[in-house]
Amino acid sequence: MSRTQRTKVGVIGVGHLGQHHAKHFSQLPHAELIGVYDIDQSRAQIVAERYGTTAYPDLDLLLRDCEAVSVVTPTRQHAVVAKQCIEAGKHVFIEKPITKTVAEADLLLTLAEQHKVLIQVGHIERLNPALLALKDLSLNPKFIEIQRLAPYNVRGTDVPVVLDLMIHDIDILLALVNSPVKNMHASGVSIMTDSVDIANVRIRFQNGTVANLTSSRVAKDKVRKIKIFQKDLYITIDFLLGLTEVYRVLEAHEKDPQAIMTAPFVRNGTHKSITYEKPPVKKIDALRMELANFIASVQGRETPIVDGKAGREALDVAIRIHDMIIEDIL
Repeated sequence: MSRTQRTKVGVIGVGHLGQHHAKHFSQLPHAELIGVYDIDQSRAQIVAERYGTTAYPDLDLLLRDCEAVSVVTPTRQHAVVAKQCIEAGKHVFIEKPITKTVAEADLLLTLAEQHKVLIQVGHIERLNPALLALKDLSLNPKFIEIQRLAPYNVRGTDVPVVLDLMIHDIDILLALVNSPVKNMHASGVSIMTDSVDIANVRIRFQNGTVANLTSSRVAKDKVRKIKIFQKDLYITIDFLLGLTEVYRVLEAHEKDPQAIMTAPFVRNGTHKSITYEKPPVKKIDALRMELANFIASVQGRETPIVDGKAGREALDVAIRIHDMIIEDIL
């Protein structure tokens, strides 16, 4: 496909998040926003007028005119809407989680392969600038600790906290470790809703890595932090502050007496020192970058940051955690 050619794209669901999909597609140089569709036609019309496109009264008509779509509907509708799009031969970007159940995700993956279209999943935290600052580091984590806490907000409470908040960190964790889960133990409680509001899980991977994740939507303040520990390296990431800090343990060179004299400790007879780095964190619009990657993937210039298989794996682990918590509560 020519680099100047534009992919005709539509947005399905233009509520709180979907309106931003429409905005970015209307601005991306390799995309042409053909139109939007929403069951709330008045809402669709407002967003369409705002971004100079068409509000389609029927989803089939939008699918007839576009090559790719963003599915930004409530999670419970992801499977049925994405299935209709894939069977129409359209590439799909689906906001996280990919579907409500693993069986639904498996069906979409099978259909996508049959119809030769791609699925990309909107796990936007993969593009958090503080996380991207690690891209040049060689990571082999031994222990990872992740916290994601938030004050109570009615929005999003239609799903348990594991599928609302923790799934972000599950996706990041699976990408960082890149090893199958060996075993895990989870616990949680319901506080504000009839669902699980606070969840904790300890995961051991087959490569030996251990991770501890905590998510809560009943907290005084927002907290989004990751701590990564490996041999002679400690990394701390604060997603909210956009701050990444790296601490390394280095050997003091034997030909540098000053370095040896100032080395704070000795391990196995070797003088060691601790260095501190603060990798640059570049400000980006993560959603714009994510959707630009989707268009570039449709055009064959890139590959999806989070493909359908990765979205399915994050969902699978999240559901297993939630089921374990429910079984423990009951």
